[in-house]
Amino acid sequence: MFENLSGRLAGVVKNLRGQARITEANIQDTLRQVRLALLEADVALPVVKSFIDAVKARALGQEVLTSLSPGQALIGIVHEELTRLMGGENADLNLAATPPAVILMAGLQGSGKTTTSGKLALLLKNRKKKVLLASADVYRPAAIDQLRQLAKQLDVSFFDADSERDPLKIARAAQDHARKQFYDVLIVDTAGRLAIDEAMMNEIKALHAAITPVETLFVVDAMQGQDAVNVARAFNEALPLTGVVLTKLDGDARGGAALSVRQITGKPLKFIGVGEKPNGLEPFHPERMAQRILGMGDVLSLIEQAQSSVDLAEAKKIADKVKKGKDFDLEDFKAQIQQMRKMGGLSALMDKLPGAGQMAVPAGADDKAVNRIEGIINSMTPLERRKPDIIKASRKRRIAAGAGVQVQEVNKLLNQFGQAQKMMKMMGKGGIGKMMRGMKGMLPGMR
Repeated sequence: MFENLSGRLAGVVKNLRGQARITEANIQDTLRQVRLALLEADVALPVVKSFIDAVKARALGQEVLTSLSPGQALIGIVHEELTRLMGGENADLNLAATPPAVILMAGLQGSGKTTTSGKLALLLKNRKKKVLLASADVYRPAAIDQLRQLAKQLDVSFFDADSERDPLKIARAAQDHARKQFYDVLIVDTAGRLAIDEAMMNEIKALHAAITPVETLFVVDAMQGQDAVNVARAFNEALPLTGVVLTKLDGDARGGAALSVRQITGKPLKFIGVGEKPNGLEPFHPERMAQRILGMGDVLSLIEQAQSSVDLAEAKKIADKVKKGKDFDLEDFKAQIQQMRKMGGLSALMDKLPGAGQMAVPAGADDKAVNRIEGIINSMTPLERRKPDIIKASRKRRIAAGAGVQVQEVNKLLNQFGQAQKMMKMMGKGGIGKMMRGMKGMLPGMR
């Protein structure tokens, strides 16, 4: 996400490196480039204007005029202003209510509302909350069944309304059931429409009045750009929204909605949806997002993600091998790739690594590459996995046939593994700098 904006801002800072000071003359071109970068990222015009004014006022102030490094000083200002623009700090869910705390999910059809309801349920379950999911979407075919299946997959309770077709009755019955069964949180998924219409708004207003939610979250597709912000504003005028969830942000190279939604709606962006996997919902941290936009990465989110996703025993086993700088085999390589997939895949990891956002990861490379690697390794014998050096021409042909790939793919994997093995030896010797340089060749899809 934000690839275009990150690239443009990196270029702006690079152009300032030769300047001894920031002056009225050279700041004009710099800010023009920043303005163009933001407009290209589909940030709303009023937001761009106020942002540029704020950066200019500070850039021409004493803090930058006396700075020996104008580029660094400007990046510091842009980082702080981006953080402020997106809300300043993380706005968490407010569940301080007599249980069950009710969360009402609102949004247009196709925004990812039902999937987000499931992701939110899993996130709260991992926070040790007892969660009940309920669907009041009686119009879209199979909408109720979709949420039921999601709940089953995530091992979260689902309220079954049987043949009831009245959204208000379903919501009230779910709330009553949640109260009697001592649930901490009730998440109510509502019906969406293809566009904003009066009937839809009246129904969701009635639902809101009936169950008095502590959180009313508006779910919107980030790929709609400025339209996403306009729709959020329309919903905010009809409903007392408490926050916004931006879905499909990983598919949006521009990111304008993330930068505009707080200032235009006045409501905090609470979560971002990335990918289809159940754990693909992240709390939104403005400061961390500003770092990602500026190519600084987001190591804190990466650590939090690893803590919740990674098998610690498996990680320790590999870490011990790395420490010794030997015995790293293809089974370990496969385990590493599986851990990476649990954390959201290669593109999600690269987005959070400082300076790695500019490395190219082709769309759809993650799952295809990982599945292919797993298939090839699974076609090997235990001895071949432990000692890849014994894999010569006849073995390669057998492995390729078993995995349904060409022999070239087996050669490619063995080369990737060889680079990974070298990297592990470097880490064992403390060569972190060398290890980072070696990453490009090791990971699938990178160049």
